[in-house]
Amino acid sequence: MLIKIENIKTESTETENIQAGEMGTTYIEGRDIPSIRYHIFQNMSFVRDGFSTRAGGVSSGQFESMNFSIKMGDRPENVRKNFSLFLEAHGFQNPVMSDQTHTANIKRVYREDAGKNVFLPKDYSDIDGLVTNEKGITLVTTFADCVPLYFADEKNRAIGLAHSGWKGTIGRIGKAVTDRMKQEFGTEPEDIKAAIGPSICVNCYEVSKELAEDFAKEFHSEIFQCKTFENNREAFDVWDMEKIVLKRGDKYYLNLWAANNRVLTEAGIPQENIAFPDLCTCCNHEDLFSHRASRGKRGNLCAFFMIEE
Repeated sequence: MLIKIENIKTESTETENIQAGEMGTTYIEGRDIPSIRYHIFQNMSFVRDGFSTRAGGVSSGQFESMNFSIKMGDRPENVRKNFSLFLEAHGFQNPVMSDQTHTANIKRVYREDAGKNVFLPKDYSDIDGLVTNEKGITLVTTFADCVPLYFADEKNRAIGLAHSGWKGTIGRIGKAVTDRMKQEFGTEPEDIKAAIGPSICVNCYEVSKELAEDFAKEFHSEIFQCKTFENNREAFDVWDMEKIVLKRGDKYYLNLWAANNRVLTEAGIPQENIAFPDLCTCCNHEDLFSHRASRGKRGNLCAFFMIEE
């Protein structure tokens, strides 16, 4: 699951689409400031999606270079500049960013929220999901291994974006977004196109026995015992959406991709309407920020989703 961003670092500003990962669900758009995009949204002309990489920003050190987090210790002026660069490069405007605390809380975003928690102070807290039907407003959520979830309802011209760590996953934030879009915009789950964004894969996400057992109970899933192959990271099939909790030797692992896929399908979104991730943030930590790979010394990536004007 390699992203090979170094192959597109050139001085040219010409846009070029390059496949990002092994499964082919994503592609990279842009050379100097790359953005990871999903093919599932390409034919939906009313939306613009994006996911940042580490390339193209002004931050340095552990934040090099496209970092969107002030909380991790980067200079606020660097983070604001990075936002300006990415937004301009990829046609996003009027960003509104969540205030993530691993909840399943959802906020409806209005035009008057434009700029909040990016360029302007926020007046909300404990928000891990955003929904809107406002044109020209960009929903923004932030990541460094947790799972981005994108939702687009072309029929009612509405979108959602969520941050789903293990707490949000077990709290079914994907269903919370789907329910809120139905409540606010009349969205039916079968009309949603969704994407599970770049995040940590099962081979990289070792967890405690207690957390593994909690997930197995919550998702009515057995713990799958897998063979142990020394130095073989392919012992788990990262795209097997049937296995949520796995065990290799005496170690436990979670497949957050499979768990979130289960949440989305149980919420009523058809399986054929869900795009899987084909990039692991931890496997690709040189190109994508990863909390697990860096042991906490990192910046933050962001997901972006906007209804076109």
